[in-house]
Amino acid sequence: MHRLNHWVSLWTAVVLLAGAAAPALAQDVYAPIPASSWESALSEIRVGINAHAVAPNFLPVANPATYDLSHIDDISFDVLFNTPYPDVFRWIGSPRPNIGGTISLEGRESTLHAALTWHAQLFSTPFYLEGTLGAAANDGYLTDAPPTYHNMGCRVQFYEVFGAGVDITKNLTATLAWEHTSNADLCSQNDGLTDLGVRIGYKF
Repeated sequence: MHRLNHWVSLWTAVVLLAGAAAPALAQDVYAPIPASSWESALSEIRVGINAHAVAPNFLPVANPATYDLSHIDDISFDVLFNTPYPDVFRWIGSPRPNIGGTISLEGRESTLHAALTWHAQLFSTPFYLEGTLGAAANDGYLTDAPPTYHNMGCRVQFYEVFGAGVDITKNLTATLAWEHTSNADLCSQNDGLTDLGVRIGYKF
């Protein structure tokens, strides 16, 4: 019942997050995207596998030898959309709207997110860096978590991803992603959750 109630809360929160992000998906200021044009709105779809709770760090700056890679049991997915109104949003780097989730196959903390992703190609090479910022809803324990689980504190938290990747082909990408969620101590508990994973993408 605990997990069921949390999944209901999780999906309720992500629907609200998606609703808040929906206006950013329009490509025309005055009209919504026609149903037949949704494919043209898509930029990239990614799927991947993650190590769950590898470290308590917000940034991947600690000694990698201390990372806990014993729980490679999360799967992730991301749907990235083309930057809406490129001229309007160029001043903030023309980020791509991003919705997706990270699901624990061991029944531990799972998240669903709505965010913006900034992408920077490294000169004329196929390599790139990325940063993602948004919000994520989780189904974890807020307090009184049993061993190996986290006290998430808040149902909806800040969501950040730091990535480095490569364009394998014109359409295929591979991204090493450091994914972190926490509430910045806005709630009574804030264990935070950090995953490390690899995501394979298909660009439209």
